[in-house]
Amino acid sequence: MKQIKAIPMLDLSQEITELWAEYNTAIQTVLRSSQFINGPETRAFEVEVAEYLGVKHAIGVNSGTDALTISLRALGIGKGDEVITSPFSFFATAESISNAGAKPVFVDIEEDSFNIDPKQIIKAISDKTKAIMPVHLYGRPANMAEIIATAIKYNLKLVEDAAQSFGARYFAKNSQLDAKFTGALGDINAFSFYPTKNLGAFGDAGLITTNTDELAELALKLRTHGSIKRYHNEMLGYNSRLDSIQAAILRIKLRHIDKWNAQRRNAAQYYNELLKDAFGIISPELSQGHIFHQYTIRLIDADRDQVKTKLAARGISTMIYYPIPQDKLEVYQGQYASYANSNKLAEEVLSLPIWPNISKEQQERVVTSLLQILN
Repeated sequence: MKQIKAIPMLDLSQEITELWAEYNTAIQTVLRSSQFINGPETRAFEVEVAEYLGVKHAIGVNSGTDALTISLRALGIGKGDEVITSPFSFFATAESISNAGAKPVFVDIEEDSFNIDPKQIIKAISDKTKAIMPVHLYGRPANMAEIIATAIKYNLKLVEDAAQSFGARYFAKNSQLDAKFTGALGDINAFSFYPTKNLGAFGDAGLITTNTDELAELALKLRTHGSIKRYHNEMLGYNSRLDSIQAAILRIKLRHIDKWNAQRRNAAQYYNELLKDAFGIISPELSQGHIFHQYTIRLIDADRDQVKTKLAARGISTMIYYPIPQDKLEVYQGQYASYANSNKLAEEVLSLPIWPNISKEQQERVVTSLLQILN
């Protein structure tokens, strides 16, 4: 009997096969150079990615988490300060605020976009608020026009958590923001290049972006033990540098990111077509600029965890991003009020397999299995 091949959440095998020779050449070039930390490949990637995003400065770091923490530190945010953000995100969002010495202040999310609700931000502002940190969840840009307007009105700094949205664009008609990339809209911003991201390294990697010279200089110091000149440490910093091999890999991948993101959007559109008449499922909106780091549905009248288990039994991987809102995690438990949309969506969301080269046959098998389980 022929065994049916399992469908993973993400399959990079075709990409790796297609780019194998380029990856090999890039890695060997770094090995022969013997410059493994902050070498020419890192500097070249920083220049190329800054040009792509349309920002003045790009600073490679060890991870997206470090990118967030260092960004906050560069802004001078610390003990006694508050940063407003979304409860519905990976823990690194709030963790970076806490590790900078500040307090995360959560604001509920919009039910349709999964992103922070701009209309709720104003209610959370206090005399301790120093910044807003919107998260572009699943690759969909947050409502930046309203968020930026609030930041300007209340003299707050803006830090984009763009960990899941590399290559996403924010669209706002008749605005200077129109068609700008996420990660190019805040005072200082953070990306993750974790291997599962749309632009992913082959290990941990991250990026800080800014158009402000002073913030760029501070970020450069903070990523290398608080110093620009060796042995002249001006502040307490971090050991958070982008490895040359990862930079070399990312330089290759950067040339393909627009194509890959377009393929993800096409896959999301096909999922939406397959699910358009499905009862009890809310599919994500194919909003302009969304690059679908995850394709996340909502299960309204089903036991989401049981559906996930039954799909796994059929060889179909799914993920829950995120089953526990950040304010409900043990580290913060009891410190915050309840956020209705965040709590509800944490019980409903289920992310289906998606990657640039996922086949229509694989998507059809995922949806057929899902509908069979639900019916």
